[in-house]
Amino acid sequence: MFTAGVDEAGRGPALGPMVLATVLASKEQEEKLWEMKVRDSKLLKREERERLEGKIKNAVEDFAVAVVLPEELDCLMDRKSLNEIEAMKVGAMLNSLKKKPAVLIVDSPDLIEGNFAKRIKKYFGGDVVIRAEHFADRNHTVVSAASIIAKVARDREIEKLKREFGDIGSGYSHDPKTIEFIESYVSVHSRLPPCARKNWQTNMNALDKKFQKKLGECDGFF
Repeated sequence: MFTAGVDEAGRGPALGPMVLATVLASKEQEEKLWEMKVRDSKLLKREERERLEGKIKNAVEDFAVAVVLPEELDCLMDRKSLNEIEAMKVGAMLNSLKKKPAVLIVDSPDLIEGNFAKRIKKYFGGDVVIRAEHFADRNHTVVSAASIIAKVARDREIEKLKREFGDIGSGYSHDPKTIEFIESYVSVHSRLPPCARKNWQTNMNALDKKFQKKLGECDGFF
């Protein structure tokens, strides 16, 4: 019997993709992950995550990664909630696995945990028991493993963006480097960078700031 664990990285940033990962493991493989000291990615330093990522992939039965770029998020969010988009991607990852899990444990973004399980059921036709829990990434090793793979994958995507745009920071709205990059880009180009999520409040604020300033400059001519 196999258990699948699912987690995401980059759900809330203003820049860059959201990345989801699933790990499929037997009971014996889960025990091996525990022995490897696999923990929630947020509890590990970057070098620890990178060291474990390859070992996890070699230790488990199967894994899958979904990278959801900002433009896809923007398009989907015109019609669906972010939680629904996550459920869609989880279903697609599960359908891509070589073997199907008997149990799925997923870190639930829904306030009512079970609602996320219902969402996933719509997109995965397999006969599986779905356990959607808050803090599953801390409480279940197979979900911790998925969190590490997702976080390392997103970090690599951010490094690609830094090679293209310079230091964009972490991509999160609380990061001063990220805010500085967004506002600087908007100031020069009068539009958001292509790696930005258009519907995010931080990015809309940057546009408002730019165009309100323009309107203020025009006021002097009337």
